[in-house]
Amino acid sequence: MSFDKEKMLAMCQKFSENTLMETLEIEFIDAGEDFLVAKMPVNSRVHQPMGLLHGGASVALAESVGSAASILYINPEEEEVRGIEISANHLKSKREGVVFGTARIIHKGRTIHLWEIKVTDEAGNLISLCKLTNMVLPRIKK
Repeated sequence: MSFDKEKMLAMCQKFSENTLMETLEIEFIDAGEDFLVAKMPVNSRVHQPMGLLHGGASVALAESVGSAASILYINPEEEEVRGIEISANHLKSKREGVVFGTARIIHKGRTIHLWEIKVTDEAGNLISLCKLTNMVLPRIKK
């Protein structure tokens, strides 16, 4: 089976409808066989009281892109993904512009996926470094 970048990006956007990802204006913009990239605008909607990017918004971006990235390695008709742990180190502040979350696989097991997500700005500066653990579960038929 060959990788279809446009299909993957469209599927991620479809999953985002009417969710936190849509509220935060997270958009999936690039994908490969071992990575996924999303972007999020930095504006007052994602600021903390001092006018800086809220760490929770960075984590929401990281978990969104890392969880979606696990779709690269599962059959979404038979399996689904749950984030079970996330950690983040916030290294640099940001007031405006755009941040990008790039998820890269660290460990791909049958039931556990471990992702590193780098949140960077337009200049490539590292804003936050995150680690996400996802569990792969059988999809419950409704």
